[in-house]
Amino acid sequence: MLKRVDGEQNTVVGVVDAALVGERVDAEVSAASPAADVQVTGTDAVPEADLAELEEGFDEPGWLDTKNQAFLVSLLFHVVVILALAVFPIVAQNVSDQLTFTAAPRAIEEEFTIVEDIAYSEEPSAEVGANSNSSTAQALSMAPVLADLSEIPSPSIDPPVMNATYDLNNQLEKAVGLVRSDVVVKGMTGVGATGTDGAVDRITYEILRAMEERPTLVVWFFDQSGSLTRRRQEIRDRFDRIYEELGIVERSREASGRTRKYTEEPLLTSVIAFGSTVNLLTPKPTADIEEIRQAIDSIEMDDTGIERVFSALYTGVEKFKRYRSSNTGRGPERNVLFVAVTDERGDDANGLERTIEECRKFAIPVYVIGVPAPFGREFTYVKYVDPDPKYDQTPQWAQVDQGPESIMPERVKLGFRDDYFSEPVVDSGFGPYALSRLAYETGGIYFTVHPNRRVGQRVRRSEVEEFASDLQYFFDPEVMAKYQPDYVSHEEYMQRVNSSPLRRVLVQAASLPRVDVLRNPTTRFVKRSDAALVTALTEAQRAAARIEPPLAQLAELLKTGEEFRDRESSPRWLAGFDLALGTVLAHKVRAETYNAMLAKLKRGLNFKDPQNNTWVLKPSDEITVGSKLEKEANHARELLQRVATEHRGTPWGLLAERELRNPIGWEWSEEFTDLNPPPSNNRPNNNNNMPRPPRDDQARMLKKPPPKRPIPKL
Repeated sequence: MLKRVDGEQNTVVGVVDAALVGERVDAEVSAASPAADVQVTGTDAVPEADLAELEEGFDEPGWLDTKNQAFLVSLLFHVVVILALAVFPIVAQNVSDQLTFTAAPRAIEEEFTIVEDIAYSEEPSAEVGANSNSSTAQALSMAPVLADLSEIPSPSIDPPVMNATYDLNNQLEKAVGLVRSDVVVKGMTGVGATGTDGAVDRITYEILRAMEERPTLVVWFFDQSGSLTRRRQEIRDRFDRIYEELGIVERSREASGRTRKYTEEPLLTSVIAFGSTVNLLTPKPTADIEEIRQAIDSIEMDDTGIERVFSALYTGVEKFKRYRSSNTGRGPERNVLFVAVTDERGDDANGLERTIEECRKFAIPVYVIGVPAPFGREFTYVKYVDPDPKYDQTPQWAQVDQGPESIMPERVKLGFRDDYFSEPVVDSGFGPYALSRLAYETGGIYFTVHPNRRVGQRVRRSEVEEFASDLQYFFDPEVMAKYQPDYVSHEEYMQRVNSSPLRRVLVQAASLPRVDVLRNPTTRFVKRSDAALVTALTEAQRAAARIEPPLAQLAELLKTGEEFRDRESSPRWLAGFDLALGTVLAHKVRAETYNAMLAKLKRGLNFKDPQNNTWVLKPSDEITVGSKLEKEANHARELLQRVATEHRGTPWGLLAERELRNPIGWEWSEEFTDLNPPPSNNRPNNNNNMPRPPRDDQARMLKKPPPKRPIPKL
């Protein structure tokens, strides 16, 4: 450190390199007198005279010295880096192309704004359209899969892409609607409704949508069977509401000063009745509501039990297809919609493929106001009450063909061989296969109408309304959407079945005759003597031994498809296979363990209490007669539990839960039975005939009930 001393202050004037200072000082000292009393070593201070001389050899430090230059360079470098980091996200942003589907601009024209406010419901209501009482079961989402979160994208600010092209897949078809113009898309099945009015309201909405595009012709097809008498009357009375909605639309147009795009009648209607024959009741389509009512009132009941619904629909195509062509060459003259009202599957399903082909060719959607198909069954029982009040009004049960919901049976038939009426029947979630497929392939809707539809609640037989089928449980249509049957041709269906060993064995097992199960077996054995006990046990064993071989064969058949289970992805087929194998195994083990427990008693068991004389066989979850049976019982429980968990809220899940509540094994218990009970104290003259009432009382007796006639074929 080099210092200069001015009086009493010590001021630092600069900092120099010690080596440089040393060299210069050494040079000056060597030139001085040897007697000079000055010593300089390192950074020691020097005399003021010498200091002044040294200061002359150094310049004052400037602002561009070495350190300032380094600071400026560093500052400039960091500024450049910061600016580069700030600009980088803008330059490096994602510039990947986005495919935007935007409709090409078209001329702005007036629209049927009133149509968008029309609603429909499944419940009978005093008001129609926007004033109707809606129901969640009726407003079924048209999307095939329901997402938890919406995937609707945010509005795009990109310029529209003109004339964009895209592939029309199944999901897009369901998203854009049903039949429009000449484009036929897939329709909907299993749309539940508790009443005819709700289905008619929805069809009214579809009619108004079709009329928004061009004039429309609606052809109504009515089943002539006696069980449809009430439903035909309900629809007849509903026609006033349909035309009332049309009047609302027309008055709205007139009030807003808008004119109709066409000069013809906006809506024409025709009526066809079918039974064993097909009858055209309105030779020429009409817009006269009174003529339509009279046509419906003139329908005669057909007691042959034959419903040629597909023949009627095919006849309708041949009769009215000319309305789908125009002499001007500017597109179809009218939209044509078919509405079929029936409570059966139809007896001429061999005409299904031809009817589908013709309806698709002319873009005619078919709407069906039908009934739900029983799960895995061809028929169910309908509560029939004679429509003529002159006859007995006591309810009767008539067998009606309303199923199955699939092209071939996919559910094994167990038990109730001689007592079909006692078998619990549940809704399949869909309508009969042929009519459902017709609606699906043509872009229409199949409505499963049942007045007792209550999802999640049991419907008891005493609660079933007149002319309704006996179904105990119904299911949410949105849950059942992914379990839709294969709506394909018979050839394609068999090709899919044969390509999958799991499906093949399930269809094969479901096609076998009904197999008996152990129902109401003998479980109480009184030991009056050893011989009598053995005889009773042997007789009970015969019943079990008779049903064991068919159950064992059915189980072995189903097991051959189990190893291919991982290859199947359809929830419907997986649920059907697991339920079938689990149920068959449970019944098989239950019968075999019952037989084995009886054999064990025959070999000899001693009462724990010597006073007891009766053996009672009670259901148990424990298997004590063999490890093989125990293993099969555990496997059955695993399969049934999987179905109950993974397919909850479906017919498969419901039946699996029921089966799990029944223990598979058995156990013995003992009790005492009095072999010599005391005689009952019957009152004397208990069986004497009662005296005839006096004549005046006879005159006051009620009249005889009205005559009862047999149930007609439905």
